Amino acid sequence: MQAFLISTGIVALAEIGDKTQLLAFILAAKFRKPVPIILGIFVATIVNHAFAGALGAWVTSLVTPEILRWVLGVSFIAMAGWMLVPDKFDESEARFAKLGVFGTTVIAFFLAEMGDKTQVATVALAAQYSSVFWVVAGTTLGMMIANAPAVLLGDRIAHRMPVRVVHGVAALIFVGLGVATLLGAGASLGF
Repeated sequence: MQAFLISTGIVALAEIGDKTQLLAFILAAKFRKPVPIILGIFVATIVNHAFAGALGAWVTSLVTPEILRWVLGVSFIAMAGWMLVPDKFDESEARFAKLGVFGTTVIAFFLAEMGDKTQVATVALAAQYSSVFWVVAGTTLGMMIANAPAVLLGDRIAHRMPVRVVHGVAALIFVGLGVATLLGAGASLGF
């Protein structure tokens, strides 16, 4: 349950102000059809994060628990720094309009998530917790918590979120996870 809750919280916080949340705002404004957009985000996230979770699990089979502990600890701290770098959205990521609302959303979100903070976090979390299912379920829920309101409420909430504060909190959580990992907090989990 810890893997699920931490994954949900980290990704929900990390996603606020992220380029995929900006993509959700743009798709909502462009298409004005929230249900297929939300379903597209869900499908793209599950596929993308399942791949990332599987990669995280695979990495654990390649390295010793001691090396994994250091790699994960440093990775979490690096993610904290990355959280403080503002995302920029490229309009070309929403260019697949001929595929319909659902298809456009799936492809645009899948591509936007490739190498994104939340995908990298999913890899690290899956390696940390050795529970791909619960990490992917948590990161997917975190994405939906951040993006569904963006689609449903759009501009009404975009300007009210203190994005820098939210990113600061997420960065502190990543630092906490990194330090805890480096100090051996995962020993009961095998690293």
